[in-house]
Amino acid sequence: MNRLLISFALVAALCGGAAAQSLEKLAGKLSAGVKDRPSIKLAVMEFPYAGGKTSEGPVVVQERLITALAQNKKIILIERGLLKKVMGELNLQASGAFDDETVKKLGKMLGADAIVTGTLNDLKASKTEINARVVETETAKILSAASQAVKKTWKDTGAAAVNDPVKPPQDFGAKPLVQVAVLLDTSGSMDGLINQARTQLWKIVNELVTAEKSGSRPMIEVALYEYGNSGLSQQTGWLRQVMPFTTDLDAVSRELFSLRTNGGDEFCGQAIAAAVRELRWSAKSDVYKAIFIAGNEPFTQGPVPFQDAVAKAKAKNIFVNTIYCGPRQQGLATQWKTGADLAEGDFSNIDQDTQVFTVTAPQDDRIAQLSARLDDTYVGYGAGASNKIAAKRGAYGSAKSAGGAVLAERAAFQAAAAPAQTAADASWDAVSAIESGAMKKEDLKAEQFPEEMQKMDQAARNKFLDEKLAERKRIKDEINALQAQRKAYIAAEEKKSAGASTLDKAMIDSIRKQATQRGYKFQK
Repeated sequence: MNRLLISFALVAALCGGAAAQSLEKLAGKLSAGVKDRPSIKLAVMEFPYAGGKTSEGPVVVQERLITALAQNKKIILIERGLLKKVMGELNLQASGAFDDETVKKLGKMLGADAIVTGTLNDLKASKTEINARVVETETAKILSAASQAVKKTWKDTGAAAVNDPVKPPQDFGAKPLVQVAVLLDTSGSMDGLINQARTQLWKIVNELVTAEKSGSRPMIEVALYEYGNSGLSQQTGWLRQVMPFTTDLDAVSRELFSLRTNGGDEFCGQAIAAAVRELRWSAKSDVYKAIFIAGNEPFTQGPVPFQDAVAKAKAKNIFVNTIYCGPRQQGLATQWKTGADLAEGDFSNIDQDTQVFTVTAPQDDRIAQLSARLDDTYVGYGAGASNKIAAKRGAYGSAKSAGGAVLAERAAFQAAAAPAQTAADASWDAVSAIESGAMKKEDLKAEQFPEEMQKMDQAARNKFLDEKLAERKRIKDEINALQAQRKAYIAAEEKKSAGASTLDKAMIDSIRKQATQRGYKFQK
């Protein structure tokens, strides 16, 4: 059977109604040249701009085209992961133009009877022209061609293309950043999921805090959404941004403990779209940016097609990882894996109601003691400092109530975090202000200290602050040493018991793989 290079510009499906008719019309023109080839195998490429402009458009068109073609039972679509792998092996960019030899190689390596490609060209701000052609891969002969002007339904991002997994771009310098958005289904059946998130937050972020890039540890920002809760507004799609991106992970933990479940409608596409749109994602292309969405209803529900939402995430170099709470086959059938595949993310399934396997390590008690001592090194500075210190002690109490392992993980994060991570504490804690470099001792104003320190002279205050800094360093050094021993002990114990699939395992596996693609190095 001859191999073909087929180009369908079917973006009109994005616009619905009359635009969908344009989609069908263009598809009919291009399909005419291959109507005598049943069960044709197609691999759908991105539709880039002819001038190389970066935009959501190439991915949006590709994903909607995949959806449209999937409706034709006479067409077999090549798995997207294989397409990406082959493109990488041939070191190809999605330029929309391939020479004769490349066409042949793609056809042969993909095992496809046809490859779908095309280009975009803006006619004006609201309208784009889609150019398409059909080329036989054995001869590189153009069998048919067509074009169609359609309404533009995407944004031009200016963001770089998806990073090369082998050689990630290095445009963030010595200030590595990680941004993770967690989207949790809080409908009535998800109590187990929320409990796992509460108890495993610190373990998850500790996987990142000890990673390095350009010789530095990353600053970690976490955002939190809940969706599918009947207690939320129907106008927002039963969706709420609980926390925007923040470096204050104690605040994230506190909000997790305040979440309550309630039956509702779970709209995954709308939740992802909101996170992509509302959060302040870095424009830097080598920042590790990821969405983790967990739930147990079909991924297809709601007014926002998940294909559109995920395509916009991919255009910003955001991995979308889907975690289905239930049997794997059911997650596959309800499109959770499809959602992950579209943005280079991972699909996994967990048992949200499982009893989490927790290792009690010999170091936990000592780390708990040191964690309490660490809170004693705060020195209030400025208005509202006492409330901040009280909140820190409240976070300690919440972690302690969740178990010794959780408290130990929180303490380990506090000890290992990069100075930039605690920069927010510098606004109310004099020791953090000096430790992070935000302020020098001589710049601190006497009237901003607690009353007992205002009575000290400058030399006495400096001596007191130096002692607190030294004490904090000693405590952190001891926690770091104990945590290294603790991790080795836990790893050995976990090998003895495979344990159930839980939220932390699903997230950590993805974090290690994807952050490595952005240039991070992890401890063995």
